[in-house]
Amino acid sequence: MNVDPVVDSSFEQPFRLTQEEVQRFADLTGDNNPIHLDAEYAATTSFKKPIIHGMLGATIFTKVLGTQFPGFGSIYLKQTLEFLRPMFVETDYKAVFTIKSINAEKHIAEISTEIVDATTKKVVTRGVATMINTEKF
Repeated sequence: MNVDPVVDSSFEQPFRLTQEEVQRFADLTGDNNPIHLDAEYAATTSFKKPIIHGMLGATIFTKVLGTQFPGFGSIYLKQTLEFLRPMFVETDYKAVFTIKSINAEKHIAEISTEIVDATTKKVVTRGVATMINTEKF
């Protein structure tokens, strides 16, 4: 779905992450904090089980913004992030994107980005992406 966005248009993308993907992200980044990788260690923390790297969860934003909404030709200028709640493997989430503003002269849009737990409906991560796309905005 490669759409021409307008202010207040939105897009949702369901997703879930596996422990294997968490391990691959740890291998790629070098972030081998046991809170992400070691169930025994994580059991001793307030989370009680391993949590997903916040930045791994946020990769859904770049995937969708660059390929689906607004889509090809989109380039990141900025992304703010707030990690409000932990994310867990094998849990259903929904990424929600809403166009907040468009500067047509500069081809720049600000897009609200959220990850919502599909079961609890609570926002776990939120931010704002600033994107440039000369074909879409």
